[in-house]
Amino acid sequence: MTDRVPQLVLGSTSPFRKALLEKLGLAFSIASPDIDETSSAGETPQDLVTRLAEEKARAVAADHPDSLVIGSDQVACNEGHIQGKPGDRDNAIRQLEAASGKIVIFYTGLCLLNTGTGNSQVVCEPFHVHFRALTRDQIERYLDAEEPYNCPGSFKSEALGISLFKRLEGDDPNALIGLPLIRLIEFLGNEGVQVP
Repeated sequence: MTDRVPQLVLGSTSPFRKALLEKLGLAFSIASPDIDETSSAGETPQDLVTRLAEEKARAVAADHPDSLVIGSDQVACNEGHIQGKPGDRDNAIRQLEAASGKIVIFYTGLCLLNTGTGNSQVVCEPFHVHFRALTRDQIERYLDAEEPYNCPGSFKSEALGISLFKRLEGDDPNALIGLPLIRLIEFLGNEGVQVP
């Protein structure tokens, strides 16, 4: 039996998740998961993000024996409709116009997979974003400033996107950015890794 601490691996190439994980002060490496992120018929947003978070962790697990692999996925839901990353300005305008004056729920799936034991901890963290009533001009000025085309919901809450909101509601503000650190710290503790 060894007291060696398993290597920590982030199964994501997201710069936002990398920056969040760096806040914990733990050494980690990054691996790119290659999975199909298409939702299955009848799959709820919560089921989708937890399934994808675990699939991302498992996709990089084979190359990282005796490691703790983190997988995460996120979707935005507006009135029951899943909104992914907009990809371009026109889609971002549509997403933000549809969100104006409404509550958009962000579901973030998190998985911590111990590749040495096979133990997998998985959770879905919801976060409610209450949008202000937005004009087309406000939306376009925001998009000009930040170009958040690779972000679900078409904004960056950690930057100027905060100007679009009336209120934020959830257990962990990091979940909105894409990695629920409070729950991750709990999962790591279950695996014997203490933060700090």
